Amino acid sequence: MTLDIVTPEKIIFQGDVDEIYVNTADGEIGILPHHINLFTKLIPGELKLKLLGKEQYMAITDGFLEVNNNKVTILTDYAIHAEDIEVEKVMEARKKAEEILKKKESRITKQEFALAEAAFKRAVAELKVANHKHKRPMH
Repeated sequence: MTLDIVTPEKIIFQGDVDEIYVNTADGEIGILPHHINLFTKLIPGELKLKLLGKEQYMAITDGFLEVNNNKVTILTDYAIHAEDIEVEKVMEARKKAEEILKKKESRITKQEFALAEAAFKRAVAELKVANHKHKRPMH
């Protein structure tokens, strides 16, 4: 089956894959060739791809997944290959987000809270996926 992973900035991945595992609003799902047509909301987390028996990992944020006629399209705000994650920077970003989230709601706007919460979720997803850095990239 073919897979396209698209962010607002660029196409992150385009090619054939054997299996896809991703977190949706209803839980983790696996997609194999000839999966039924599907449209679902994605939540931040780990995306695992299998290609020729090898596993590849990415961190993604909120988005949508569509399966249609053996083609899978993932539209996400952000995606990064495990090999490209800089753990030190991610840990710093998580710490900053945690500090903002700890402030009393009266001291920050709803927008600031939402941005900090999104940054925190992105950092958590990246740190989880960073454990797979030793895997070969799929570019």
